[in-house]
Amino acid sequence: MSVCPQGHASDDDEFCDLCGLAIGGTAGPAVRAVGSGAALDPGGPHTVSLTADPDTPPPGTRCASCGGDLSGRFCEVCGHDWLQPVTAPAVSPSEPAASEPPLAQGSWVARVSADRAYFDSVVSEGPTSGAIGFPPFCPERTFRLAGTQVTVGRASRSRGIHPDIDLTGPPEDPGVSHLHAMLLARDDGGWSVVDLGSANGTDIGGVALPANAPRPVSDGDVIHLGAWTRITLRRG
Repeated sequence: MSVCPQGHASDDDEFCDLCGLAIGGTAGPAVRAVGSGAALDPGGPHTVSLTADPDTPPPGTRCASCGGDLSGRFCEVCGHDWLQPVTAPAVSPSEPAASEPPLAQGSWVARVSADRAYFDSVVSEGPTSGAIGFPPFCPERTFRLAGTQVTVGRASRSRGIHPDIDLTGPPEDPGVSHLHAMLLARDDGGWSVVDLGSANGTDIGGVALPANAPRPVSDGDVIHLGAWTRITLRRG
């Protein structure tokens, strides 16, 4: 067995079985490696050329999608193909905050609040003066008018009364009857109000309504009832 100038053992006495160098020749340059997978370069017996897999990323490459280490074409974390560009996800416009739908043209609402001036005018003159106090806080409430009849009053379970505009509270106006008044839809799209024979009456603009006699109302009219309840009718 012979030994070539590179130190390889060879059964061939003329040329090395491993590197092809002539057994009697001189040692050539050190073997040069290129890439990560070796293959003999036809340019010379001492140069090794490595042809990398075109689908495999170079060592140390990170996934462009999730930033993980890549050992192959597809990321083992998110499955992204490293040969494909990363596209930013489509950004949809933010959804507007949910809100109450606007009133359709011709729709009506009743806004309920407490009226201190009305309270002072009716309670100070009545027999219950001093027994009923004005509420320290009364949030405004809004009721949509729908159908042909809208009842106004205070609910009573025992009597099975459940008004459409329930003024039970809190705070509760003790001067409001359980079935106090009613709003009636008119053919022209407007409304009328009728007092249902309540104990303390109903008035519009300071004028008391006779019981069971409908009175047409206009946009912005104010209805007073009870000790301090103010109902303002508004058209959308």
